[in-house]
Amino acid sequence: MTGKFLAILLLLSALVGGVAMYYLQVYAYYEEVVPTGTDDVMLTALDGTRAPIPFANFQGIDAESSPIRYRVCFDTTLTLDEATARYEPYDNAAPRVAPGWFDCFDAEAIAAEMDAGTAKVFVDQRNREFGIDRVVAITEDGRGYVWHEINECGDKAYDGSPLGDECPPRDGVN
Repeated sequence: MTGKFLAILLLLSALVGGVAMYYLQVYAYYEEVVPTGTDDVMLTALDGTRAPIPFANFQGIDAESSPIRYRVCFDTTLTLDEATARYEPYDNAAPRVAPGWFDCFDAEAIAAEMDAGTAKVFVDQRNREFGIDRVVAITEDGRGYVWHEINECGDKAYDGSPLGDECPPRDGVN
């Protein structure tokens, strides 16, 4: 009888732990990003200055637990041709998968549009925090998406490689 009780207790503990881990990863740490209306969606111009772009229907989430959990969806009147002519492109971007409940951000669909050439990615801000760039994708039909990319310095820092002179100094690190 004691063996059955311990086995049931062990299974229940594993079930509760699994459900708790799932909840913490998918729901618990995310918070809604409330737009301020001024600097919510910005792009870096070819001359290096950052400027806001027009947007509507802003939806965003973020979490303090990771610098790459930031996701935003919006609509814009800025055309893809205008953006391409004025703003700095961002090469080799790959949209990060958002939680399933944040359904406006479909990373696979965004990546497919990027591959098809109906969406392009631009720089919002390089090294927003050390090793993390904020990028904005704009589609031909006026939809936009924002997420954070780990840049080359971030890759080096996270895998332990020497940073080199091209990387900016890290805050709080000698």
